[in-house]
Amino acid sequence: MRRVVVDQDITPTESVREGFPADWDVSIGIEGTIEGATDALAGADVALVTSRVPLPGDVLERAGDVAVIAKLGTGVDNIDLTAAADHGIPVTHTPGYNALSVAEHALCLVLSTARRLTEARSIMEGGGWRDEFTLATRLSGKTVGIVGFGDIGRRFGSLLGGFDVDIQITDPYVPELDAELVRGSMTSLPELLETSDVVVLTTELTPETTGLIGGPELDRMRSSAVLVNTARGPVIDEEALIRALETGQIAGAGLDVFENEPLGIDSRLLDLDTVVATPHTGALTRESRLESIDRLTSNVVRLLDGAAVSERYMARPE
Repeated sequence: MRRVVVDQDITPTESVREGFPADWDVSIGIEGTIEGATDALAGADVALVTSRVPLPGDVLERAGDVAVIAKLGTGVDNIDLTAAADHGIPVTHTPGYNALSVAEHALCLVLSTARRLTEARSIMEGGGWRDEFTLATRLSGKTVGIVGFGDIGRRFGSLLGGFDVDIQITDPYVPELDAELVRGSMTSLPELLETSDVVVLTTELTPETTGLIGGPELDRMRSSAVLVNTARGPVIDEEALIRALETGQIAGAGLDVFENEPLGIDSRLLDLDTVVATPHTGALTRESRLESIDRLTSNVVRLLDGAAVSERYMARPE
């Protein structure tokens, strides 16, 4: 019998159970801390996790029985892939399965931020009405910059098709030809920041992209521009972003991810009417979850049976 531990963030849990043989022991619940992950993995054969569960080398070293790690979603920055490989633990994930859901959420944040929905709600909660509202901004006719042009960036670019916008893209690993898929053009990050009305971050978190948007980059942006992040929180220097918002250096931010998660209730970001914030829910649609769980559980069963899994769904150290 196999023992599987599952991050409680992976819902619906009944779909997880249905994806494994009936005689497997599937338990739900992994605390999102080093200690919690260490305790949960003790004696487990399989761990199903999201990005909230840290799996550094010292945790994996003590997870002697773990035969497979399965990560829901694309990013695997919470897992020490080198340590996993050293301990002979394959890591499978589901790149692309949540791309459309995250892309739709990015568009939602763009529109919500440009239309100042946080301020509008705040006015109503205070008993006010539209005469107190700051004029919003229309998306149509603007220039949208996409930073990172992988699965999510491409999907997001396609969703912009009906808005009559100019699309700029920066991604050093993508050829110019790919930008034509969304009728966009490739450019440098400085040029994109200086000329875009909306900047959307969809890049992966790597050493190269950590702190990609800091004070100097925010200074390049237009005072009327909005910044949207559905990538990972550390891509932005959060303190620099708060300063830029408080001083009016940029007009607003739509944020689904943060440097530290969960975001503390005392965060200054939550005090700003120019910020639309969501609790890392971009991928949380029923459709993408069911598809991702089906793929992930299938991969786990195949790996434990000694069968091959497509390289697309295997995460390996660079």
